[in-house]
Amino acid sequence: MRVAGLTLALVAFGAGFFVAQQAVKLDRVVRARFEGQLFRVPSRVLSAPTILYPGLDFERIGLRGSLVRLGYREQATGELAPGRLRWEPGRLHIHRRAFEHPTRPEPPRSVVMGMAGTRIDSIREAGSGREIGALLLEPELVGAYYGPNREQRALVRLSELPPHLVDAVLAVEDQRFLTHRGIDFRRVLGALWVNVRSGRVRQGGSTVTQQLVKNFFLTPERSLKRKSQEALMALIVEARYEKEEILEAYLNEIYFGQRGSTAVHGIGEAARLYFGKTAGALSPGEAALLAAIIQSPNGLSPHREPEAARKRRDLVLRLMHGQGRIDAATLTASLAEPLGVAAVTPEPREARYFLDALRRQLPTFYGAETLTSEGLQIYSTLDLRLQRLAARTLREELERLERSFPRLAREESPLQGCLVALQPQTGAVLALVGGRSYAMTQFDRCSQARRPAGSVFKPFVYVAALEPRGGQPHITLASRLDDGPLEVRTTSGAWRPENYDGEFHGEVPVREALERSMNVAAARLGQEVGVDQVAAVARRLGVTSRLPRVPSLSIGSADLSPLEIARAYATLAAGGVRPAVRTLEDVVDAEGRTVQRQSIEIERVLDEGTAFLITSILQGVVDRGTGRGIRAAGITGPVAAKTGTSDEERDAWFAGYTPELVVVVWVGFDEPSSLGIPASRAALPIWARFVSEATGGHVRGAFLPPADVEQVAVDPVSGAQALAGCPRSRLEYFLEGTRPEAVCPEWARADGEAPGRWIDRVFGGWRSRR
Repeated sequence: MRVAGLTLALVAFGAGFFVAQQAVKLDRVVRARFEGQLFRVPSRVLSAPTILYPGLDFERIGLRGSLVRLGYREQATGELAPGRLRWEPGRLHIHRRAFEHPTRPEPPRSVVMGMAGTRIDSIREAGSGREIGALLLEPELVGAYYGPNREQRALVRLSELPPHLVDAVLAVEDQRFLTHRGIDFRRVLGALWVNVRSGRVRQGGSTVTQQLVKNFFLTPERSLKRKSQEALMALIVEARYEKEEILEAYLNEIYFGQRGSTAVHGIGEAARLYFGKTAGALSPGEAALLAAIIQSPNGLSPHREPEAARKRRDLVLRLMHGQGRIDAATLTASLAEPLGVAAVTPEPREARYFLDALRRQLPTFYGAETLTSEGLQIYSTLDLRLQRLAARTLREELERLERSFPRLAREESPLQGCLVALQPQTGAVLALVGGRSYAMTQFDRCSQARRPAGSVFKPFVYVAALEPRGGQPHITLASRLDDGPLEVRTTSGAWRPENYDGEFHGEVPVREALERSMNVAAARLGQEVGVDQVAAVARRLGVTSRLPRVPSLSIGSADLSPLEIARAYATLAAGGVRPAVRTLEDVVDAEGRTVQRQSIEIERVLDEGTAFLITSILQGVVDRGTGRGIRAAGITGPVAAKTGTSDEERDAWFAGYTPELVVVVWVGFDEPSSLGIPASRAALPIWARFVSEATGGHVRGAFLPPADVEQVAVDPVSGAQALAGCPRSRLEYFLEGTRPEAVCPEWARADGEAPGRWIDRVFGGWRSRR
């Protein structure tokens, strides 16, 4: 007996020692997680806010789709709650939610928008009827930087949640949470009895603490060992941490289903997904629905299984009432509520090239670990509507080219392209699509590729010649250029440029030379002003790539990226003010503090008058020259642009701008190979379709001449000032003090008197200045 008793004691001691060892080991695991970083929260990238204003075509900007993606829901009658809207004939009632923004935060606002056809006619306050000039909508989600598990969550604090949300979860998941110590033995026995009677597992006995432990530390495996570990760890968690900490961790960890390939975790992200609002704004009925689907997020999905979800929600509401958590009136009202879930919209897939470009522009201390775990809010410059349009246009137009020219359809090396759009005054990237398929290749041809620029470089040569140096420019818009044969001696032999049409055109007006993209005229002009000067101008305008000092630089032999071409053209569009390219505005940390701000950086690098002159020539390219396909596409209003085709038609470019938008398109193969068609047929149609759909076909605004530019009548043949009696005349722009000294007819000039003074004296006021 003594031996048997001693044996039992030793066994008990050994078992106790083993359990103690396990407890110490598991305690270290629990503390490491709870006292370290509890959750990895991916950083979210948000678009620029959408601005609604009278005169805007709401169909063109896809307003209905934006409101669906933002989680706005229809409300048939009554005063609108925040996040609700009502479409009526000729009117849209909307209660815009409040939203946080580092520079443009907005309070909630209920408005009525009058609609005339497809345009917003007026915007008025819902109560007072006071007219307002514009309404901002919340930024849309562009994407996120996920960790390896692709989990999305929006962390919440227990103190920020309404009591009925916490009560809904506890009512159905763990009604005695506040009194047990990690294991609810009453619930375990009750679940066991139900399961034995039914002959299958119908009810679980796990507490909130046990569920949290299982999700944090254990595998889904069903075994006695795993269950004993779960129970022991639940006891450790309860012994070490306050109930509030445990419950907050649980509410941020719960799995709520999938959004595409992304797992949705936590009550905060679930509130966004299912109701398009913050968890703090959930009603009792909405809170009950989220609590209801914890049991089976897929089987009880209110989108796929609305009736099952409703029954489970109603059960939760009745449990809440039965446990004294809500009163009878709240129960009745909540049971009568429709589910009212927001439409599930997939995460944008069109912005992945942009997300990569933004990531490269973030300071180095925002590395992969920070971006995938710290829950930053990154407010970007992206216009999500333009981004979607750019991605669709590029993809569909490249497919059209392959159908129209079957030789371009190559399986081993498909036809590629890129499109980038900037706001010229700020350098903000509004859209960036670096290839036809991000899934196929992540190489960004807008910012990472450098290809021969071709004729889109030529405007920089003309800027160098038009810009006054030492008081006078090398040419004016009344000058004539020599497009005759040219030979330049180089270290590698004689260089003889040729025109695209294989012809020489002799002496031609400056405008015609650029409008028709004459290579020889541009090459000779580059030699006259100096290749160094041409390179210096390109540098000032925003080109950063290497610029070989060779004669062919003037006709685009340098390898440049579409993004730096866009920046240089933005400088021209902004009147000679060069912007820094930027993809983000602000970075906000998980506590709501702005930790990074990318300010607008601009610098005047070219006088406004010269910028206007080159813009005027580039408008002629669109009206009469190689870019006239823009007008054929039906686009009206001010557009300045240039085609570009590299040697052997390996690269097709179209770069252009309006007063508000710069767009550059490139088309070619990654392994340089002839397209067999010029830029006017390869790149221009993509540019035209994008801009046409972006603007509705009519470009707003105007390119206005600055004060130091005057308009003078000239003889288009000789370039002399055209006076009364001159058989031909047209109006031309000149920098002040640079109009021609010669006059037409010759006899009209007074001996010894400058023509400008003679004209002012005889015809005072005849000259037109704008």
